[in-house]
Amino acid sequence: MRLAREEWPNPKVAWRTTNRITSDFVRALPALVWNLEVPGVPRRTVRAILVHLHNARCRWIKTLGREHGIAAPVRVDQRSATQRQLVVALKQSSRGIEALLELGLASGGEVPPSKGYVWRNLPLDVGHVLAYFVAHEAHHRGQIVLVARQAGLRLPPAVVNGLWWWTERPSGTRTRPARRH
Repeated sequence: MRLAREEWPNPKVAWRTTNRITSDFVRALPALVWNLEVPGVPRRTVRAILVHLHNARCRWIKTLGREHGIAAPVRVDQRSATQRQLVVALKQSSRGIEALLELGLASGGEVPPSKGYVWRNLPLDVGHVLAYFVAHEAHHRGQIVLVARQAGLRLPPAVVNGLWWWTERPSGTRTRPARRH
């Protein structure tokens, strides 16, 4: 059964949460972690993984959106990007992902296939597109936590707890409130 558009949950709200969590994670990472190498993957650093998130967004925006007038942001260099530069870039690519989701909503719940889109492992209904992007980012954020632990570093609680702060944080809040049992 197809839902009328006004009945759909707004996937852009869920995407904004994911982008905020990723951006806060990048912003809060200690500088020491930024250049950590990934064990077993020569020349791959935490910086490269995080830049990959933005660059992958750009590739999807280009692949799925270009024909429909959605411009992909400029990619970021994985060897030289700073945390601040990446946060700015993530904001730009987040707007592009939102535009893809809006395109899908305006097209009856499916992102229209592009001529250049041949890889068919991703269904183009808005729910699957959103789930794919959210899962991709969560995977890499978890990978970075593991890389830090493998390097013998414990990330500050504000960084790790921030991965699970899905509501807006009150201004100045650095960690989750204490649990009540």
